[in-house]
Amino acid sequence: MDYIEVHFYIEPDEEFLSDALAGMLSEIDFESFIPNGAGIDAYIQKKYFDERKIKDIIDLFPFTASIVYKTSYIESKDWNEEWEKNYFDPIVIGNECVIHSPFHKKTPKARYDIVINPKMAFGTGHHETTGLMIEYLLLADLKNKETLDMGCGTSVLAILAKMRGAKQVTAIDIDAWCVDNALENIALNNQNNIEVKAGDADLLRNRHFDVILANINRNVLLKDMRKYAACLPEYGDLYMSGFYKEDMLKIEIEARKHQLLLKGYREKNNWAAVRFVKEKLRK
Repeated sequence: MDYIEVHFYIEPDEEFLSDALAGMLSEIDFESFIPNGAGIDAYIQKKYFDERKIKDIIDLFPFTASIVYKTSYIESKDWNEEWEKNYFDPIVIGNECVIHSPFHKKTPKARYDIVINPKMAFGTGHHETTGLMIEYLLLADLKNKETLDMGCGTSVLAILAKMRGAKQVTAIDIDAWCVDNALENIALNNQNNIEVKAGDADLLRNRHFDVILANINRNVLLKDMRKYAACLPEYGDLYMSGFYKEDMLKIEIEARKHQLLLKGYREKNNWAAVRFVKEKLRK
């Protein structure tokens, strides 16, 4: 699979500016982001690359910052080496879950030990949205429940759900690269009963889940929420992230159209995660 690498240089070089830019880029099909010391390097499949959209994002960037970029074409890259060199340190979430890569020699001890070989896929726990979803999973009742990880990336959420007692987990991602990486990570963690599929929300037709996890982006969540709701029984749980706190009202308005009631939210550095429960709306 051929990719375009875009080097973004941000002044001032503040982490929250890089996070904000990454969030906006993820909505135009950028998949992965690596700090470069002066901003971020972002990666997108060649077939989705549209330079006009990048210029629009820079023009509409909501913070005061100078952003310049340059692009390069890449056919292949040693992603393990890049993550090891630039970013992916072991991380502990909620004092219960440690996420690390196969190349880490020393890792903290925790109840749930997850090995992630991230390659190109999103989901190491370092980004606020993944971390917030993991915090929710550490509190959720998943025992013997059918669970869906929508937009699974590395499958870190699917793996943790299975470790937390989910009966069967289905992991879906539109990117074949992520599907391959998900299968690799599931094997690394010796987990069974996790089904991985390539595709989008159209795969959910006539499927039923007790719990749905969707860490994608605002536009996809708004478009597909009705399909998620159709899969849930009454009192089924829907956990979502991948959007900013300011987007919560739009998310909640759409959710209420589908009998989904907001039960709580978490936030970190302006990113949000929410929990909805499917209930009959009271008149």
